[in-house]
Amino acid sequence: MGMPSDVGIVDTMIGFPHDDMKAVYAFITRQTKDTQSKEEFEFPAEYMFKDVPEKELRGEVDPVAVTLGEMDLWGVERGLIGVDDPAGTGDEALRRYPDRFIPSLSVDPNDGMDGIRAIVRAHETWGIRALGVFPSGTYPQVAINDKKMYPIYAKAVELGIPVFCCAGVPGPRLRYAPQDVALIDEVMYDFPDLVFVTRHGCEPWTELAIKLMLKWPGLHYSTSAFAPKYYPKDVVDFANTRGGDKIIYAGYFPMGLSLERIMTEMRDVGFKDHVWPKFLRTNALRVLGLDGS
Repeated sequence: MGMPSDVGIVDTMIGFPHDDMKAVYAFITRQTKDTQSKEEFEFPAEYMFKDVPEKELRGEVDPVAVTLGEMDLWGVERGLIGVDDPAGTGDEALRRYPDRFIPSLSVDPNDGMDGIRAIVRAHETWGIRALGVFPSGTYPQVAINDKKMYPIYAKAVELGIPVFCCAGVPGPRLRYAPQDVALIDEVMYDFPDLVFVTRHGCEPWTELAIKLMLKWPGLHYSTSAFAPKYYPKDVVDFANTRGGDKIIYAGYFPMGLSLERIMTEMRDVGFKDHVWPKFLRTNALRVLGLDGS
């Protein structure tokens, strides 16, 4: 059958174009040291992508409409977005289209209890369905299993929401040690009720990530920042065998990939027929606690 066209895709990583990309990504480049990252790149990982859609979309008067138009064009029913956008675009999107966008909050463990209070406010205000963490992108860096992370994990468990966490070598030229996939094991051991979803590939430790997903019920993998033709083969094979409930679709629009490229290449991914609806929709809804909606 191949990729179905009537699933109503849930994208667990989507955003909005910004005019000042350097300002948006300053939280990353403040700790990079190479000249390209500091002075030349507008998107910190653009050396990895042939085209960066956000560059072409600068100057759009309605970034929410731009993203929604792409979603409509490519069959994306709902998208997980941040409510902490300094420009307020995520907040606006949720006000205008609450049925199309799902709120999440990016958190920095360096914020301590202020960060925990921000989680509570976002949950009360927006009903956030997830938290996002970028260990290598925190400054100073905080590893996946650092005890500064533990209040975030505890609050996620208390609220019944998942943590989406970057794992593996990051695209920006940052130290990768905080995102070593092996560190996830300790977190899942200490928080057996936590729902933990990896972002950005887990490379070069995908085999280890699969072993850990077999071990820990709450551990999942999302495909963010990867064009489908580069989905790791062992991850696709895992989805087709024992991991059909563990692999979740995530895109990367408009940061590094267009939805056109993602959905065009997706047709050639070798998922089995029964995996496609889980991958594109139902796994995300279950993890986000929205499977009844």
